[in-house]
Amino acid sequence: MLELVKYIIAQFAEKPEEIEYKVEENDNSVEITVVLSESDMGKVIGRQGKIAKAMRTIVKAASAKENKKYTVEIKEREEA
Repeated sequence: MLELVKYIIAQFAEKPEEIEYKVEENDNSVEITVVLSESDMGKVIGRQGKIAKAMRTIVKAASAKENKKYTVEIKEREEA
């Protein structure tokens, strides 16, 4: 499932090499956290969140066979 998320995000991000992916797995749920730079946030989320919502729908449909609940979080990288 992570490969699917990476593929979708790479289509919209300007700097896909700078994206971090964190996977946290519990009993039957998996949380994928995507950490992006500020410049890629708008492109990946889309207007009114349409791209992010569509990606979550695709992940939900693809995960139906695995009996696991996948959630996708999109966060901005905290520059220090």
